[in-house]
Amino acid sequence: MTKMRTTGRQGTIQGPVVTYGVIGLCCLVFLLSPVSGFNPVYGTGDTLLAAQSAYFARWGVVPDELTTAAAHALVTPLTALFVHANWLHLLGNMLFLYVFGALTEDRMGRVQFAVFYLVVGYLALLGYALAHPTSDQPLVGASGAISGVLGAFLYLFPKARVTSIFPFLLFLPLRFPAWIVLVFWFVLQWLAAQGAGDGPGVAYLAHLVGFSTGFLYAAARYRRTTRVKVPATATEGDSKP
Repeated sequence: MTKMRTTGRQGTIQGPVVTYGVIGLCCLVFLLSPVSGFNPVYGTGDTLLAAQSAYFARWGVVPDELTTAAAHALVTPLTALFVHANWLHLLGNMLFLYVFGALTEDRMGRVQFAVFYLVVGYLALLGYALAHPTSDQPLVGASGAISGVLGAFLYLFPKARVTSIFPFLLFLPLRFPAWIVLVFWFVLQWLAAQGAGDGPGVAYLAHLVGFSTGFLYAAARYRRTTRVKVPATATEGDSKP
């Protein structure tokens, strides 16, 4: 992973506290949860599976509960942002936040970025719930909020040079402007959302809502910034266990 640099500004990015803090908190929550398999308090076998199901149902977004305004469900679009379904889900999301979060946080400021992350994440999961109001499948993951970061990054740094790896190009690392990579990512999410139902899988609609909200907020609030060079990979997405 190469270091991120900016041009046309004094110094380098120092201490994206919110970005690193969110990554650390998500990892800690995962390690302490029954999903990691490292916490012996949850037992093994069927006992562990039951604990995992209860964990997702309690802290994840259950659309048919949220859309009926159940009191305990109203906070789940926030708690679900720190819950992940498996190791791949966690690592994919945290890698994307690490790559794109620091510069976005630097541009917005720590407090504004923290509020932005939580609000966009909440709206992304709420948008999915409103589109699937009868679903009883828990929805967890930070991808709605991270998609918002991607949308904001696209507006703020469209000319950033991004190193990307595409499976259909034999995993060759290629460099493209950020706008090409992120628009391509958005189109893939949109196409995938057309065939996605409300059962287990990836909540592509939450990605679309988060990305669009992040982009529109950045367009209304900020002016575009200088060019940057960043690496990029792929994210796993919000998961419906």
